[in-house]
Amino acid sequence: MSPINKDNLVLRATCLNCIDGRVQVPVLDWIKERYKINFVDIITAAGMDGVLASGNNLDEILRNLDISINVNKSSRIFLVGHYDCKGNPVDEKLHRDNINKGVEGLKAHRPELEIIGLWVNSSWQVEVCSK
Repeated sequence: MSPINKDNLVLRATCLNCIDGRVQVPVLDWIKERYKINFVDIITAAGMDGVLASGNNLDEILRNLDISINVNKSSRIFLVGHYDCKGNPVDEKLHRDNINKGVEGLKAHRPELEIIGLWVNSSWQVEVCSK
């Protein structure tokens, strides 16, 4: 994919994802293909959906997010939770609840941006679970 799309715009997004390497490629490929994004900034934390849902210790994550938005001109944010997460070892229902809560918290921080919650299932397929 060319760094410039047909309208001569560079499209960027930010992905708030778990540190687990198993979810990185499927999520990045999905974002780039579905949204025609050229570059994806990645901010990671073990069990990112649980971290954002808790609302605790978010200073560094929000600082990095602001850099991605203000400096790199990211136009969309994705929050990811995934199957078999060791950093947030809860069932799928609670992961989805955490993703939804995290998306709502991010919308409060950056209401002008589209924020999308993603779930990566046991087959490593990406599903939208919150918008």
